[in-house]
Amino acid sequence: MNDTPFERPRLHTNSQTVSLSFESSLIQSCMRLDAPDELVLDYTRAMMGFLLFNPAPRSILMIGLGGGSMLKYMHKHLPDADLTVVEINQDVIDMRHDFLIPPDSDRLRIVCDDGARFVRKPPHTYDVILVDGFTGQGLPEALCSRSFYQHCRAALNPGGWLVANVQADTEQTREVMRRLGKAFAGALISAESDEGGNDIAIAGSAEGLAQGLARFEANWASLTPVHQQILAVSSSRFQRALLKSVRLSVPPPAA
Repeated sequence: MNDTPFERPRLHTNSQTVSLSFESSLIQSCMRLDAPDELVLDYTRAMMGFLLFNPAPRSILMIGLGGGSMLKYMHKHLPDADLTVVEINQDVIDMRHDFLIPPDSDRLRIVCDDGARFVRKPPHTYDVILVDGFTGQGLPEALCSRSFYQHCRAALNPGGWLVANVQADTEQTREVMRRLGKAFAGALISAESDEGGNDIAIAGSAEGLAQGLARFEANWASLTPVHQQILAVSSSRFQRALLKSVRLSVPPPAA
């Protein structure tokens, strides 16, 4: 557990939703009371883009819990996936009951720890790592440094994927993309979320990107209708990013 004081999360409730924010911050997580496992915020839907590359991951690490929207979605719709969440703020974890997050089990655990520290020496490697660790001031430097991304890459299984929410197009976004590109040897694509307020980066390997493009239609067809529904907007954006990335990585023919 981390003993450093953190911003206290704020809970907002009305007749339809429960939401989470920090001081001087926009809503960071939202749950519909009549559909608690639904992905309400558009960026959370786009972060499920890893399913376009691996429709059935077996082990997923998530850094940053928030209101647990993505965790609940994956717990319900990826029943064969083992889920680990690392959240640095115990006050956020203490709100899990307000957001109807399932209790820990043999396939789900929430750990109070520093995500950057955890990923340096993880207990095992993962098929997917999701990074969505924001504070009221934005993306912490510890969760977007080049060394952090290098540790994430080392914590992935062969063929694994890192998915990072880096918010909208800002100078920090461009710097984060440069760091990600260096850590993953350029094997990186990104796409805007449904409403364009967040950039979602997916990084892996050059071979993985090429295979992802070759298998894109087959992977899409293998997804359940609920996955296809949430990825209906962002899937075409990821496919265009894949086409551009793979095309740029192919050397021109010899003269």
